[in-house]
Amino acid sequence: MKRVRCPKCDTYIIFDETRYTEGQQLVFVCNECNKKFSIRIGTNKLHSSPREKEQEDGEEGSAGQYGSIVVVENVFHYKQVIPLSMGDNVFGRYVKGTDINKPIETVDPSVDTKHCIVRVQRGKDGRLQYILRDAPSNTGTFFMNSILRDQDRIRLHDGDIVTIGATTLIMREPEAEP
Repeated sequence: MKRVRCPKCDTYIIFDETRYTEGQQLVFVCNECNKKFSIRIGTNKLHSSPREKEQEDGEEGSAGQYGSIVVVENVFHYKQVIPLSMGDNVFGRYVKGTDINKPIETVDPSVDTKHCIVRVQRGKDGRLQYILRDAPSNTGTFFMNSILRDQDRIRLHDGDIVTIGATTLIMREPEAEP
């Protein structure tokens, strides 16, 4: 199953891409705003999210070079893997026109448009460090079920769980090279 986003209202339309052949043009009508638009199968790869496209295009460096955040599937949205980059990775709910660099595609109203920040930096030993802080947000950022205060800075490690609103994030460090 693939998703396409309405260019007018950002609503997703889900369809089964296996029922169509490469080069075939599909026309969709958005149920929310009645916008009519088309796509062609096979000419441009369909992406589940803008972050996947950036990851494949190399804008974030090699995929997973600095680790990633796994957004766990829940009733609001699909599973997402968001690659991290050096510096501040500002997470929040995707809304057209928001100024964050790691949007989470969800309709979860308890995730703010700017919710939390994961800073990726190198320590004195040259290893990557991941520092979590609240943006600040209205509903709070939880690290392993403890709420962060505005001044808290928490070091994340592989497998650590962060909760923002009703959405769970899992920290994934990059795989060690052999």
